[in-house]
Amino acid sequence: MKVTAIGLLSGGLDGILAVKVVQEQGVHVEGVTFETPFFNAEKARSAARHIGLSLTVVDITDEHLVMLQNPRYGYGKNMNPCIDCHAMMLRVAGRRMVETGADFILTGEVLGQRPMSQTRQSLHIVAKNSGFEGYILRPLSARLLSETIPEQEGKVDRNRLLDIQGRSRKRQLEMARHYNITSYTTPAGGCLLTDPLFSKRLRDLFDHQTDTTVRDIELLKHGRHLRLSNTVKIIVGRHKGDNCAIQDLVREHDIVIKMKDYPGPLVLIVNGCDEEALLTAASICALYSDAPDDREVMANCHHPNGSFTSVSIVAARKEDVRSLMI
Repeated sequence: MKVTAIGLLSGGLDGILAVKVVQEQGVHVEGVTFETPFFNAEKARSAARHIGLSLTVVDITDEHLVMLQNPRYGYGKNMNPCIDCHAMMLRVAGRRMVETGADFILTGEVLGQRPMSQTRQSLHIVAKNSGFEGYILRPLSARLLSETIPEQEGKVDRNRLLDIQGRSRKRQLEMARHYNITSYTTPAGGCLLTDPLFSKRLRDLFDHQTDTTVRDIELLKHGRHLRLSNTVKIIVGRHKGDNCAIQDLVREHDIVIKMKDYPGPLVLIVNGCDEEALLTAASICALYSDAPDDREVMANCHHPNGSFTSVSIVAARKEDVRSLMI
């Protein structure tokens, strides 16, 4: 019976090479990648097309959001829970392995390439917490790591696996030329959880809201975010693209503000607010619009019940608004 593996693919060179190394031993590989609001599968799709690999895209948003709010091994420099995230991906891949009857899982991880998530200890922790330790093969560094079950069972020849370690990319680039691989992404980037500004907004969201939804996450990607109080946050569009994206994410409990007579931003008050906060938000809307800043102007407010009101305000001062920025 043909040996089959589930190969985790992100679109990077290491994952592609790991697939190639195992395929050379006659193993059939099915690619698997993941998507959430924080990262998508486009790079993996491109890589899979480039090497002719079948690819299954799995949306892990719900499971990922639960983990993200309380990761067992904490966050990295920003809001990236890399160890917990990798363990989750391997857990999902393991379930796929069981469902399809595959023999093992493979990844492109390289021992010592990343100082936090790819140390010997981290690789062990990730495998153990996935629930599939022993079935996770890392072909690029396998000869430096403990022997896996597929190696012990003779489904993979350990002598034909590699012993790459460290941050140098020299051997991988040589292999890319050997396999004629010309399309792949850089090793870093692609996950919003490593972005400092996005992470700051996400941390604020978790600090002030317990029932986080996908809509809340999507809103973090657009506009200026300002916190008026523990219960009131507003989002101010910076340009037409922001305004359109925010408008598409408006829900029934929100308040939307636009200037009456001047071009300007769409201001979203997430889940509504009281009258005082409404006036503050309207004044901020005026600040970022083409309205004059030295006299009263009108702002239109669309309320959750479908009603419409206009308020008279003076544009807020930049120095006052700066302290509200998230």
